[in-house]
Amino acid sequence: MDESSSYVPSQGSSSTSRPSKRLSTTSFSSQTSVAIQSSRPLRIKTPLSQVHFPHASGISYGLGPDILAPVPRKHHILQASESPHWLGSPTLSASSSRPVSPFSLGGSHTLSPPTSRRRLSRQLSFSSLKEQEQSLASPLSAHAHERRKADSEHGGGMGRRWVRWMHKQGLKRWVVPCAVLTSVWVKWSIGLGSYSGQGTPPMYGDYEAQRHWMELTIHLPMREWYKYDLQYWGLDYPPLTAYVSWACGLVGSWINASWFALDASRGIESPESKAYMRTTVLVFDSLVYLPALFLFVRTWHANRSARTQEVALLTLLLQPTLLLVDFGHFQYNSVMLGLTLFAMVCFARGHDLLGAVSFVLSLGFKQMALYYAPAIGSYLLGKCLYLGMVQGPRHFVRLAVVTAASMLILFLPFLPPFAPLSAILDPITRIFPFNRGLFEDKVANFWCASDVILKWRRRLSPKTLVRIATGLTALGFLPGAAGLVYSGWRVRLQTRKDDDARAGAVAAREPAPTMPLLPYALLTSSLSFFLFSFQVHEKTILLPLLPLTLLLSGVTSNETSETWEIGMLVSNVALFSMWPLLKRDGLGVSYIAMTVLWNRIVGYNPFRARPNSLIQYLSLVTHAGCLVLHVLELLFSPPARYPDLFPVLNVLLSTPVFGLAWLWSIRRGVEVSWALGGLGPSSGSGTVPNTPTHHKATVSRSENGDVGEASGAAPLGIGRETGARAVSLGYAQGRRRLAHSRRTGSISSVLSAGSHHEFEQK
Repeated sequence: MDESSSYVPSQGSSSTSRPSKRLSTTSFSSQTSVAIQSSRPLRIKTPLSQVHFPHASGISYGLGPDILAPVPRKHHILQASESPHWLGSPTLSASSSRPVSPFSLGGSHTLSPPTSRRRLSRQLSFSSLKEQEQSLASPLSAHAHERRKADSEHGGGMGRRWVRWMHKQGLKRWVVPCAVLTSVWVKWSIGLGSYSGQGTPPMYGDYEAQRHWMELTIHLPMREWYKYDLQYWGLDYPPLTAYVSWACGLVGSWINASWFALDASRGIESPESKAYMRTTVLVFDSLVYLPALFLFVRTWHANRSARTQEVALLTLLLQPTLLLVDFGHFQYNSVMLGLTLFAMVCFARGHDLLGAVSFVLSLGFKQMALYYAPAIGSYLLGKCLYLGMVQGPRHFVRLAVVTAASMLILFLPFLPPFAPLSAILDPITRIFPFNRGLFEDKVANFWCASDVILKWRRRLSPKTLVRIATGLTALGFLPGAAGLVYSGWRVRLQTRKDDDARAGAVAAREPAPTMPLLPYALLTSSLSFFLFSFQVHEKTILLPLLPLTLLLSGVTSNETSETWEIGMLVSNVALFSMWPLLKRDGLGVSYIAMTVLWNRIVGYNPFRARPNSLIQYLSLVTHAGCLVLHVLELLFSPPARYPDLFPVLNVLLSTPVFGLAWLWSIRRGVEVSWALGGLGPSSGSGTVPNTPTHHKATVSRSENGDVGEASGAAPLGIGRETGARAVSLGYAQGRRRLAHSRRTGSISSVLSAGSHHEFEQK
């Protein structure tokens, strides 16, 4: 088959009235172009005149029967297995090296023959190019392809199979309510167990700390909150936590005043007070975290099918480490994480000011949200650079004013005229306890792991260690933060946006093209703080787990996805690293139950019969090591000389995995930056519109596809502005081009939409 083939009219058409036209197959995307480069002829098994095309009313090109491109196969040769749909990755523009927005498909997209492999490699992301080369090197046989197709239909975890069954039974409206109620039931079941410090006087644990803060906030004036009896669980969280504690204590004192009597209620462990405390966690989780998850799925997965969104929501709802810490150990981390999720949703919808307020509230609830601050700030700064010289400074000033005002309101009771200026030092010194030393407990980070050999606390002073930790942390999050800022500036240069005030105002209300980088930057930043920063606790692993679980929710195929393998390995190891804390809290049964439930629901089995990648081998060895360590701890007691032997072994096993995840997040950030056009030359042929064009089209959902129904309420995905470098999206991009071809009537666009159809190579 040559690069162009003649159209043969069907028997029902008149050859005289409709002359033969040549349809260029060079508009096919990268799969066909690569086949052309390799000099392997493509042949269609059935003559084109005998191919049956579904009728599409309203589409006529004067070529006999209406031609509608066949639905492309879902597993395209270049389709990333971690599903770039939710990242809003753009389509391949083969006509030039200039990035093209997936919804700016004006005209045809032809590939100038012959396109060199070197030029193609500049247009594709690293991972897509690698998958392409592997597929060309070892194509699947027909039997293997059918087996993989059958596995994808009937496989998956319990969650995916349950969602599929609910849809087939006509109960799709009940999927989300049932999933939410199931998560609430699981959380309450975990809460029936013990909690941090139960029955261990005189200090008890985190449960008593939270209860004590409710006690002191309802009995003392605000100026005394951060100064009262600091030796017994002094308040050391930002003011929003204090306000929430005041509200919970006030309601609880109305029910039973003895639960929160000042000083007299210390160490109270009555069943009624325990039930009330557990209820407060569940209520705030339901008011903040659950709506944030729902909005995240509806926004970031807006262009995917309802079933895929529901599976993603189920994955997020049952993250085991968060459930065990908040509802077992007892804390309110879901409030902080939910406020951060609200910020991400606002950024994705173009409401940057509201997102900034939401993130300030997250910081005001727990200072650990600072782990995300470099990524969030870099995204907003990169967007200001993207907006240009007129709208960029204006947007920056608006963000600065809103952020400063929100922070000022949070600390207002500790500022004049309500308190002397020196009163602000009380919460600040409690929030940032630099006088506690480098670390207090065994945590799976760089300092605890290396201290086994290097003995940091013996060789260096606390001030020196704080400086080193600060420097390493900054170096750790620098790649993600710099990638967001540089990509925003680079994409602006490529799109050559005008400084027209009207166009800039429209762009300011849209998400920046660098939005797909944000989850990876959040992961890089939070892991850097966890691994290298000062005063890290075991529970802070929850912050890297949030962006990692968000990335897991975007995975559609768990067979060959690197994101899937890395995400599940780190999730399980993170839960394993919490074992010393959970064991001390008496949550061993809940730990085992949640580990099994989580892996069964998402469909992960690290002990597969035949691992086929280096990551899978690493996962097998790591999980085997976790099991061996559990068995040894069950059968043997540590020697008297080394009472912390098993916690130290836990640290030494977990820390390399977290370090690997940190390096992986940096690499993925570079790849996504490459795909967005943040790296590489900005020159190239073709025109790019000055302002992004947004088409409000409705895309129909297929039964097994990932293309969802787009509405005006949520953006049709993330990062769809101009200036996004090419990455093949397989199924979804074919449907998008097909929808565009119906509006423009472009023959080449129709063929491009069907370019992922499965041809037989001979």
